[in-house]
Amino acid sequence: MKIHVHAVHFDIDPKLVGFIQNKLNKLETFYDKFISGEVFLKLDKGDSNKVHKKHIEIKLSVPGGTIFAEEKGTTFEEATDLALEALKSQIKKLKDKRTEVEHKKREIPAEEEIVEDDL
Repeated sequence: MKIHVHAVHFDIDPKLVGFIQNKLNKLETFYDKFISGEVFLKLDKGDSNKVHKKHIEIKLSVPGGTIFAEEKGTTFEEATDLALEALKSQIKKLKDKRTEVEHKKREIPAEEEIVEDDL
């Protein structure tokens, strides 16, 4: 899956990009039809100016829509893990909805043609 990582107002460490890429690649074990993904990393100021909360937003494109998760943590790694848990539950719901629709399509019997016999 192609992932674009954007750091807002700071320079990102390549190790962090690799960490995020590896974590998002693991989502493909649950669902393999991802088109692309975007990750936005931000620093939110806390109560004091020295403490910054790490904020991550992940948007994944799938056929027919998008999946989005937004989390905050003390580190980007923690925020990534929290966002991945939210994405996993969304993926499971998406798969459940699609299997329900497929099962309903299979259950609908085909209309039988009525043939009138000429006597």
